[in-house]
Amino acid sequence: MASRAEQSFLDPAVLAGIADLELIARTVVDGFVAGLHRSPDFGFSQEFAEYRAYSPGDDLRHVDWNVYARTERAYLKRYRGETNSQLTVLLDASNSMSFGSKLNYARYLAASLLYLALHNQRDAAGLIVFDDEVRDFVRPSTRSGQLARLMAALEQAKPRARTDYGKPMAHFQEFLHRRGLAVIISDFYAPPEAIVRAVEPLRFHGNEVVLFHLLDPRELRPDVDGSELLVDLETGQRFEVTAEYARNEYRAKLDAHVTDLRQRAQGAGLDYFLLPADRPLDLALREYLTLRQGRN
Repeated sequence: MASRAEQSFLDPAVLAGIADLELIARTVVDGFVAGLHRSPDFGFSQEFAEYRAYSPGDDLRHVDWNVYARTERAYLKRYRGETNSQLTVLLDASNSMSFGSKLNYARYLAASLLYLALHNQRDAAGLIVFDDEVRDFVRPSTRSGQLARLMAALEQAKPRARTDYGKPMAHFQEFLHRRGLAVIISDFYAPPEAIVRAVEPLRFHGNEVVLFHLLDPRELRPDVDGSELLVDLETGQRFEVTAEYARNEYRAKLDAHVTDLRQRAQGAGLDYFLLPADRPLDLALREYLTLRQGRN
C-alpha cells in the first residue's frame, strides 16, 4: 500500500489544484507504482511480473525512472511477455455527474487508468464519453499521440442531458471488435435491472467489464439541516427533503439500490466497485489491478 504521505498526495482534493489532466494522471500512477515494491506478488497484467531493486550491472534501460524520481530508489520492471489487451473507458457525462466532485473525480480516474494502460501496461486504450448520446469516441490504440487525444476528450467532457446506457453500449459493440476490458464510470442513477440489461451484452463478446459506481460523499452521507428543496439535475423535478428523511428513508433506499446493482452485476459476471468521490485514487487503481491480476 502507498504510504500516508503518498496517499495524501493522491487525494482528489489535492489533485484538484493541478490544472493539467495528464500531469494528474502521471502523478497518480507514479505515486501508486512507487508503492508496488511493497507487494512483490502484485502484477499489472499478464505481461507485468514484478518490480525488483536495481543491482550493479543491470541494464539501465529497464529502470523505471518515474519511480526513481519520486523515491530516489532504482527499480526495474520485469515482464513475462507482451499482452494483446486493450482498455476502453466509458465515462458517464450526464447532468447528474455535475453534482459535487463526481465529474472531476471521474476524469481523474479515467485519465489514470488510460495512462496506466498506455505507459505501464503497454495496452491499447480508448474512450467513450456519453450521456443519452455518444458525445466522444477515441478508438483504442497505442499509436503516437494517443494519450494526448484521450486527455483532450476527457477535458472536453461536459455534463449535459440524461443518461442512456443503451446507446454507448451498442456503440461499443458496433465499433470495438477486439476483446479487452471495459471500465464504466458512472453514478448509475437508473434501475439496476435496466443498467445490467444494457451492459451485460458486452460480456457476450468476450470482454471483461468493470462498473465503478461513483458517488459524491454528500450522496452517501447527506447532511440536511431542517428542510431543504432539492432539484433532480436530469429531470428538473423538485423534492422537499427533511433531515429525518435524509437520515432514514433516503439512506435505506440508497443502500437497497447499491445492493441490488451489486448483486445483479455480479450475477451477470460484471465486476462492481462502489467508489466515493473523496477516496484516494491509488485505492481505485489497486481494485482495478487486483481484478486484472485475478483475471490473468
